[in-house]
Amino acid sequence: MDVSRVFIHGIGAVSPAGWGVAAMRDALDAGVPVPMVGLDRPCRAVPLSVRRVPAPEARPAFMAHPRLRRTSPITHFAIAAAIEAVGEDAAQIASGAMRLGIVFCAFGGCVGYSRRFYSEVLREPATASPMVFPETVFNAPASHLAAYFATTAVNYTVVGDQGEMVKALALAADWLLADRVDSCLVVASEEADWLTGDALRLLGRGAPLAEGAGAVCLRREPSSVELAAVTGPELFLAGHGRGPAARRMSAALGAVGDPGDLLVDGLAGGKADTAEAAAWEGWSGRRISPRQILGEGLGASSAWQVVVAADAIRRGVARRAVVSVVGSNEQAVGAELRAG
Repeated sequence: MDVSRVFIHGIGAVSPAGWGVAAMRDALDAGVPVPMVGLDRPCRAVPLSVRRVPAPEARPAFMAHPRLRRTSPITHFAIAAAIEAVGEDAAQIASGAMRLGIVFCAFGGCVGYSRRFYSEVLREPATASPMVFPETVFNAPASHLAAYFATTAVNYTVVGDQGEMVKALALAADWLLADRVDSCLVVASEEADWLTGDALRLLGRGAPLAEGAGAVCLRREPSSVELAAVTGPELFLAGHGRGPAARRMSAALGAVGDPGDLLVDGLAGGKADTAEAAAWEGWSGRRISPRQILGEGLGASSAWQVVVAADAIRRGVARRAVVSVVGSNEQAVGAELRAG
């Protein structure tokens, strides 16, 4: 899909490397995987090894917002990344001078509060807290984002594998080109929980579970980073599985590339990497694999890929960057970013 002159104006991230894009960039530049910690799980003597977001040095100011008193980490990560991406535009949005659309993407979603609520229901239905239930639904973080930024513009939550974040860029471009919004925030966020960690082992991703968020803010006005293209989703179907889907996606973006190009791939070091690695085996440019340093952040991982690509172009490290996402169970999809 040619997105016809849509630009990235801001990026934000929360990752196991810390709070902010700079912390993530430093970890990737160092090339040393972020240390893992243990996550206890019931009926198991050995905890899961995961990569968690470290506690912030100081309590974030946004936590004082009335809507955020009982929210879970998935919302905290999403809002922190979104604040960084929106930047100085927040005042115009709050005053109504700028219409901010929101696309929130999730794979695991609000699993922490969901586990807590349904554990209470199973233990004693009469005393299960109704105050917890609103935080179990997939679109809770999107609602909190809209409340925090005081925007009443269009707001979607999309649920799927890691590819949803990249598809959401195309959706945001559609809204901007149709003049439905002046600015569009695309966010993906995930939180670590033993349920997700146990499930992840069945997907063969290779990297340990991680948590965090990534965000990009898009507008029609030119900036230093242009969203040049988003591929159509190449679905995993019977007879047309992960390998062919990955090759079709890479071919649409130029599977070889130039020496100065940057490929931000989704390789995690597991058996599920085979199809993506083969699809880009002829790549002649530089490449970086954030999952191998940060872990498998599910939907957040592909958001980190987009943020890394945009950051490289913004800093003049690359003139063109390609994002490759081969999801766990649904689709292969990619995007091309260029210097604006």
